[in-house]
Parts: sequence; structure tokens; C-alpha cells
Amino acid sequence: MATACQNNVRPEIVPGVEVKSKPNTALEVIGGVEPVYFLPMKTPFASRIDTGAATSSVDVSNLRHFERDGEKWVSFNLVNRSSGETHRFEKKVKRKVNITRIDEDEKRVAVEMDVKIGGHIISADFSLADRDKFIYQGLIGRNIINGRFIVDPSVENTFR
Repeated sequence: MATACQNNVRPEIVPGVEVKSKPNTALEVIGGVEPVYFLPMKTPFASRIDTGAATSSVDVSNLRHFERDGEKWVSFNLVNRSSGETHRFEKKVKRKVNITRIDEDEKRVAVEMDVKIGGHIISADFSLADRDKFIYQGLIGRNIINGRFIVDPSVENTFR
């Protein structure tokens, strides 16, 4: 059976094929790796853009859980591996995130972080993780990408 693409027929006119929405061509194109500033830090983190991740993630150290006014909070350090810049954060826990991996599932806390990507300042949830074994300290997921960017994995560092 031939598919709509094989017949050069656009899916929106193929009977039985549902199209949820058309791409917004006004969205900015970003690459597979982009510089991301975790505000108020002054140096960017090279971050992987991952359309497969629902929630963005960041590499933290010295993660401590505590209570403030009866609510769950965390404190943690962000250390930029390339510049050495360090900042200590205290954030209210927004939610717990289930991370599904091939070898095991993991639960992480998520906090709201302010980041700058290109000319955009965005407040979004980030799960806090130990990403020492990964090349990129930041991972930007669909919670930031959707409605803002189109990802072209053939380019990198479109924001300089």
C-alpha cells in the first residue's frame, strides 16, 4: 500500500489521515546543539536540543532537599564545565518527573528555571540530574521547543 508521501499527496488531503496542525513557518530555526544561559549566569551552557524529551534537564551538583514554610525546596549548584562559572540556586520543587531509560526508570525533581536561548528569555520546568557522563550539561526538551522553534539537526550554534 502506498503512503501519502510516496504519491506526493499532502497528508491534509488524504482521506483518513488526520493532521493535528500545520507547522508555523514563523518559528525560529535552531540546531541540534545551542548555547543556553541559565540566568543569572553570564556564560552559556552548550545544550542538546532533544525533540524526544518531554521535559528539559540540567546537570547539577550538591543537590539538597529541604522544607521552607511547609513546602518542598531544593538547593543545588550549577557549574559551567567550560568556563568554571558557578552559581548556587534555591528553588521550590514544582513536581516529580519520571524518566524512562532502557536500563532503569528514574524519578527526579523539577524546578522552574529562567533561561535565555537566542533572544528569548523563557521560564520552564527543568528536571535536575547528574549529567556528568553526558557531553552536554543542558538538554532542551519539548516543553521549551514547542511553539517557539523548529529544530534542524544538521546545524549547530545558530545563536552566537
